[in-house]
Amino acid sequence: MKDLLLIALFAGLGATGAGLLGWLAVRLLRRRSVALSLFCVAVVTVLAVTSGTFAVAQAMFLSGHDLGVVITVLGMASVVSLLTAALLGRQVVAGSRALTAAARTVGSDTGFTAPDHPLGLELAQLSEELAATSARLAESRARAQALDASRRELIAWISHDLRTPLAGLRAMAEALEDGVADEPEQYLTRIRAEVERLTGMVDDLFELSRIQAGALSLTVSRVSVYDLVDDALAGAHPLARRRGVRLEGRQVAAEPVEVDSREITRVLGNLLVNAIRSTPEDGVVAVSARREVDEVVLSVTDGCGGIPEQDLSRVFETGWRGSSARTPRSDPGEGGDSGAGLGLAIVRGIVEAHSGRARVHNVAGGCCFEIALPAARG
Repeated sequence: MKDLLLIALFAGLGATGAGLLGWLAVRLLRRRSVALSLFCVAVVTVLAVTSGTFAVAQAMFLSGHDLGVVITVLGMASVVSLLTAALLGRQVVAGSRALTAAARTVGSDTGFTAPDHPLGLELAQLSEELAATSARLAESRARAQALDASRRELIAWISHDLRTPLAGLRAMAEALEDGVADEPEQYLTRIRAEVERLTGMVDDLFELSRIQAGALSLTVSRVSVYDLVDDALAGAHPLARRRGVRLEGRQVAAEPVEVDSREITRVLGNLLVNAIRSTPEDGVVAVSARREVDEVVLSVTDGCGGIPEQDLSRVFETGWRGSSARTPRSDPGEGGDSGAGLGLAIVRGIVEAHSGRARVHNVAGGCCFEIALPAARG
């Protein structure tokens, strides 16, 4: 037992000395290559085994021949261990360099290009994360480009829409100022209508800016969609009568939802005004509401003739107007969308603020706008 303790003591002293050297080497190499650190670990292991074994061999008073055998065995094992460590470090460095080169493609136009070099488990997982990050960056960039394009389009439309009424207002004001207006009352009525239209445009811009900034404040209460549809239909009825369009709201389920009734009524009002403007005389605009699992879906169907398939994905973009069939010039006092292509963007913003979804699809003779709102609990 005493001999074993002495052997353990000598082996421990030898390994401790090698371990202290290894600790110092690891600290000095902590900012250097991983391959060099791995090789250093292998060297420390070999030194610990060699020094411990040599110390024990000296304590056991081995013969010169036996000591030579032990040293030869240790030397061969050390060479194999160090070569293995060097090869492993080289493989790690090669994989790291390949992944570094591949990382430069993150966010590029072509997307992330995974390295062809075989990688270890950790580096392979890092490569997958880089690929996912690159995909998210590409998606964000596409959204930013689409948003930038829609903003440029909106600015162009707003500039065009402001120029026309402002020119008309200037002409009418000059006519009144010069006293050449035959019927001043009609000029004043027209000026007021144009001012109301411009006010509506500014209000829509302000509302859209609040939505996009996340500053839309909602006052949520429990209400029946039947009441929401009834209020929206009542508000749109004068325009429908003036346009010769028939409104229908027969298939409306009295499902409860927890929403800001004023904002959702505005959503339905925008959809109804757009539908009425796009539907020819003697046409029908139908409103319905149904329950689907944990959602309540409200739909507005018009007789516009349909939207081109390539435009369906852009309908709710800021500034989108589509074909002239869906963007007739509004009459004074109609309300709803100001004509600047903001109405449907506001619809989507308000619905998404309620954790809902807005979508559109073509139906026979027209299209159907749907908003899906979470059903009330309990």
